[in-house]
Amino acid sequence: MNRTLRIVYVTSFCGLLLGLGAVSLRSFMGFNTPPETTVLNGHWSKAVETHYDDEFPIKRLGTNLWAALDFTLFNEGRPGVILGRDQWLFSDEEFKPWPNAEHNVSSNYALVEGVRQTLKAHGVKLVMAVVPSKVRLYPEHMGDKRPASIHADLYRDFHAQLAASQVIAPDLLGPLQQAKQAGAQVFLRTDTHWTPDGAQIAAQQLAKAVSTQFPLSGEPQQFVTEVETTEQHNGDLERFLPLDPLFSHLLPPSEPLEKRSTRVADDAPESADSLFADSEVPVTLVGTSYSANANWNFVGALKQALRSDVINDSKDGHGPILPMLAYLKSDAFKNTPPQVLIWEFPERYLPVDNEIGDADPKWVASLKEAGARAPQLAQNTAKSETPNRAQN
Repeated sequence: MNRTLRIVYVTSFCGLLLGLGAVSLRSFMGFNTPPETTVLNGHWSKAVETHYDDEFPIKRLGTNLWAALDFTLFNEGRPGVILGRDQWLFSDEEFKPWPNAEHNVSSNYALVEGVRQTLKAHGVKLVMAVVPSKVRLYPEHMGDKRPASIHADLYRDFHAQLAASQVIAPDLLGPLQQAKQAGAQVFLRTDTHWTPDGAQIAAQQLAKAVSTQFPLSGEPQQFVTEVETTEQHNGDLERFLPLDPLFSHLLPPSEPLEKRSTRVADDAPESADSLFADSEVPVTLVGTSYSANANWNFVGALKQALRSDVINDSKDGHGPILPMLAYLKSDAFKNTPPQVLIWEFPERYLPVDNEIGDADPKWVASLKEAGARAPQLAQNTAKSETPNRAQN
């Protein structure tokens, strides 16, 4: 390559980088940072660097191209998603052979029992809402990958453990399967979560259990659920398929999501008896994004099925343990404990070493120790850890 060609090559390359950089700078139009993000603490420069890096065209091209190759050649996405048949997506948390899975299951059992004892000491009745995994409900849409053996009996064993601890936990799997067979879609195709129909079915089963085992005091309230709109929904599992915008045509198509809202009925009496006072909280819900996300209207379905208001202390994106630990330390629990607490707990979190946030590790350990000392827990845990356990 002679001197002239070298100059043309270097100039062209630098021009290309400058052009791509200029295109990236366009993304700063309307870019804002929170007030606490200042130049002095270094957070502003970090935010700008991250934003520029995300918007740099070459990075986006490389990310899209690599994702497209994985998707088309190997039928794979990024860690976090499992590609099934018929454009169904599953969370890889339902498939993973988690490290120390057996220990984590026993530890989480003990923590649930410790929480039950804490609630009982405050006069609160615990009802567990064990959410079955999506792949358990829709195994026909699995691809070549299969869940690890730890997941095989997880739902059944969780219910057996709860029954041994005398914790009320209505079966949600059977009614969801029946609704599916009747033509309802109870989980979203490209999302981790259930549909509003699935949430409603779960709420009805929980309400039956509460009314039978722990009837709520006070006058029943009438609630009405209405359909607000139907929108096209792209599920959270598509985040692990970074194909947009260059290869967005490869993504599974969006699916309709019926948005619902629940309110007190217009003809419901607004008396002091129908609205609970601060010292008379009937039901509190603690759980994950199955409960926290308004898209599924799970809280609204519970209100209507229970004929009672429900305080929602669920948190999105943290699993079932952290929200419960946070609630037990809250002023709401200390000052106005509910009659009944519904703990929504997806089965896929049982083999996981769940995060505890800023909770005191010693306190969490004491909850587990108290739970592990329960005779029925110790007996069932010993059975579950017997070698050569049959996997169905």
